[in-house]
Order: sequence, then structure tokens, then C-alpha cells
Amino acid sequence: MAGELTLSPFLSDALVILGAAGIVIPVFARFRITPIIGFILIGVLVGPFGLGSLVERIPWLYYVTISDPERLTPFADFGIVLLLFAIGLELSFNRLWEMRKLVFGLGALELLIIGSSLAVFLGLAGSMSPAGALALGFALAFSSTAIVLPISGTRTPVGRAALSMLLFEDIMIVPIIFILGALAPNASDDGWGGIIETLWQGGLVIAVLLIVGRFALPRLFAQAARTKNPELFLAASLLVVIGASLATALVGLSPIVGALIAGLLIAETEYHTEVEQIMEPFKGLALGVFLITVGMSINLFDIGAHIGEIALAVVGVLVFKAAVTGVLLRLMGARRSTAAETGVLMASPSETTLIVLAAATSALVIDMETARFWQTVTAIGLTITPLLAKLGAMIARRVDGVAAIGGTDDSDDVRTIIVGGGRVGRLVADMMQTHGKPYVMIDSNPDLIADAKRDGYRAIFGDAARGDTLARLGVEVAPAVVLTMDEPVLAQRLVTKLRQTYPDLLIVARARDTDHAAAMYRAGASHAVPETLESSLQLSEAVLVDIGVAMGPVIASIHAKRDEFREQLERDGGLSEKPKLRTSNRVQA
Repeated sequence: MAGELTLSPFLSDALVILGAAGIVIPVFARFRITPIIGFILIGVLVGPFGLGSLVERIPWLYYVTISDPERLTPFADFGIVLLLFAIGLELSFNRLWEMRKLVFGLGALELLIIGSSLAVFLGLAGSMSPAGALALGFALAFSSTAIVLPISGTRTPVGRAALSMLLFEDIMIVPIIFILGALAPNASDDGWGGIIETLWQGGLVIAVLLIVGRFALPRLFAQAARTKNPELFLAASLLVVIGASLATALVGLSPIVGALIAGLLIAETEYHTEVEQIMEPFKGLALGVFLITVGMSINLFDIGAHIGEIALAVVGVLVFKAAVTGVLLRLMGARRSTAAETGVLMASPSETTLIVLAAATSALVIDMETARFWQTVTAIGLTITPLLAKLGAMIARRVDGVAAIGGTDDSDDVRTIIVGGGRVGRLVADMMQTHGKPYVMIDSNPDLIADAKRDGYRAIFGDAARGDTLARLGVEVAPAVVLTMDEPVLAQRLVTKLRQTYPDLLIVARARDTDHAAAMYRAGASHAVPETLESSLQLSEAVLVDIGVAMGPVIASIHAKRDEFREQLERDGGLSEKPKLRTSNRVQA
């Protein structure tokens, strides 16, 4: 019929997801609630066990529901790939090497102890076969990389502990799934041979990625940076992450291993901040798709019919995992607050649990009814993970009597940010180094950054005017931001943006002349330094001292001339008050 609306299933699902993101993210942000819960609840509402079950009776619901969760699986998997890529960007090979004892010590102990203990309990209490109990025990031992790390970060004590355990779990996904195949009743004799083949081929692929990536990636992103075209940067980033993921997947490894390696390689270049910023919206949306699929797997009717058993299973898994993880962290020297908070945060099962359960069902080591029950337990555990994070933080405060230590232990994170890597920016950096003050220099010109890094400056590539680039560098706690670039319009816009977002931030800006300085003050600069005035004052100082005038009176007269200049700016620039040298001092002793 003419005018009838017809949508393909793919387009209909895409519209539902985008609509959900448009509703969930701003609404939950308004109430300062993590959108993770919102996406899962949307999945419950629009999924096949929610409004999707009414499509046959109410046809128009087809346009606002998702009846086939399997169609979303590739997008959900891609979300996990982007998440591991983003984790790699936050790390580096040096940092990963420093964490090796935590990854292969704490991570291995946590997975082996929890997995084997749950396997023994399920085998004895549930009368399961040894293979089935082993599969279920280790499936429940996994924790959610997709949900935990966005909550904890990777630089806090809790984040570092969680990251080490999650990295080991991600490494062990493939061996565990292969072992399940080898233990299956219908397994062929070459099951263990498949593991060995995958390991040597995977090792070869990883070695190739590391060698090629170290030489190719800096050149690839340097070319993209020179174009100053964000689309090319995005295309290069997607090419790298998809290429690395496909390479590891082709030899039987998980694609998330390739994504993690791609992130680590880019983290070694000066372009990692820009790549991380560009990929952030895509990672968030893809992660939202994954969370919606989790919500769609929750059948409220089944939960109602078995509420007692499900509640007991959820509580039992959470308490046991939290206790084991917390005790292990304490034995390895972690603070009581860190151990308690990390244990509670890591207590819920994972999206990987669902993968292992599916593999175990296919291998006939777990029956379908048992798998469905534990899938429901897993979905509920994933849903309440943000609540567990809040509970863990509360327990941590009670344990130590103070809030758990947050932020980063990197002293360089509290540093002056110098925007511009030219001669003025370098001079400011030199003075910072002379007086022992930490700084970081940022510029969108890859050649300037490459030269600065070669000369020993702390410099990174990034566009300060785009998105939250400066936020990622810690502008919220920075002692000051110094704008040294010779781009008057861009500098003025950046000052306005910074002053609106950070009212107490010290902003020192380079200005071309007095008119530009007045405009910078109106935009919110704490101190604007016109090149014409300062060069004139320096010339005057040099000639006066050299012709015999005492240094003291010369300096005093220069300061007086600066005051006179500020008064002139007040009159000529139409300012309501005399410009200040700085705003409130936010630097703590």
C-alpha cells in the first residue's frame, strides 16, 4: 500500500539502538547514574522477552523492539574489540611489563582458585560431570572486562588490580574453550593438537604484528596527522584495530588479543591521545549494543518462576568471588580498602561467561537447561555490577575510615599543560625544567612533536581544541595551561572554553599585540602577554642596564610600565576590571 512504512530488520534494530542511546546517555547522566544500567534495562524492555513478545498482537511494536538478539551479536562483539583496543591505548609495553607479576601472579591465582573451587562445589553439590563442573566453574570465575574497566579505570590502585586479573582472563579465554572441546564426549583425538597449533601460529602472528607495527604505525599516523583531517585519522585507527583483530582471529586466537596489541602499539606513538579521543564515541555506542544484548537475554518470567534458586546462585557466586579476590589482594600487600573494593567490583560473572557456556553447551558437557539457568544468573550479575562498584567504594571507606585512593599515582599527571610546540612553547618548557616543575607539551603538528621528543621534551600529539583532549591530560588538576601558539582566533576560543569549564584554572596566553591581549582577557585569560610589549620592555631593560642605570630601578620601572599597560587595556579594551595576573591558587604545597 502506498505510503506504508517498511523497514528492514537491520535498519529497524539500528534505529532502536540509536534511539536508546539518545535517551539513556543524557537521562542517566542527568541523574549521575552510569548508563550501563540504562542500556541493560532498555534491552530487557525492547527484547524478545519484553515488548518484543507482543509484536504479533501489536504490529507497530516491531518498529521499537528487537525480536532477534542474534542480529546484534556481531555489533556487540565489535564493541568488546574496541574496548580492548582502548585499554591498550591507556597502557604501554613498559607499563605492561611492569605489571607482569600482577598479571601472571595475581591474575593466574584468582582465576585458578575461583574456577577450581567452584568446579569442585558444583560437581559435588550439583551432581554434574567433571567436565561440566570444570566448564561452569571457570565460566563463572571470569569477570566483566566490558563493564569493570570503564568503572574502575586503569590507573587507580583498584583499576590496576582489576586490569591485571582481567588481562589474564582475556588471555585464557581461547585455551579454556579449546580444552572444553577436547573434553567433549564427541571430541576427536587431535583436540590437544589443535591447541598447540593455535599457540604457535598465534605466537607467530603476534610477533609479526609487534615488528611491523613498530615501524609502520608511526608513519601511517604521521601521514594522517599532516592532512589535519579527522576522518583520515579515524579510518587509519579502524584499519589498524580491525586488521590486527582479523589477523589473530584467523589463527584461532580471540580477536580481542589483536585489538589489545594494536592499542599497545599505538600507545607507544605520540598519536595515542588523538586516536583514543576519536575512537571514544564508537566504543561507547558499540559497548551500549553489547549491554542491550545482555538485557535481552533476561527473561523476567523465568526469574519469577525460579526466584529463590536464582537469588541464591547470584549471592553465592558474588560473595565467594569477592572473598577470594579480596584475600588474595591482601596477601599480595594491597591496602584493605583496595582489596575490599576490588573484590566486590570483580565479583560478578562476565560476558565471557556467556561465551564459555555456549561453547560448553555445543561440546555437550553442559545441558541446555543448566546453561539457561546460569545465563540468567550471569545477566543479573552483569546488570548489578555498577551497584557492586558503589557498594565496594562504601565498604572501602568504612574499612580504612577514608575514601579509597583514586586518581593516578603518576606525579606527571599533575602538570602544567603547554599548548604549542614551537619556539615559545619550548622556551616555557625549558623554564619549567629549570625550576623542576612537571609539564606536558601538546601540538597538532606531528613534525614539531617529533622534533621536540627527539630533543628530550615531554611532548605528545593532539589537537587541544577538539573534544576532551585537555581533560585527558589532567587539565582539571593542572596548575596552569599556557597557550603559546600563534593562532589568535583559535587561542581566544580555547580560552573561552577553558574558562567556562574550569573557572579557577590559571590560563596564561601569548598575544600578538595589545588589541589581541585585550580580547584574550575578555575571553577569560588570567594573563595575556603581548609579544610587542614584552620585546620592547626587554630592549629597554638591556639598554638601560648597559648605559649604567642600576638594575633595581630598571626592574621597578618595567613593573610600573606593565601596570600602566594593564590600565590602558582596561580603558581601551572595555574591561570591567583590571586584568589579573592569575586566578585563585589551586596548587597545593
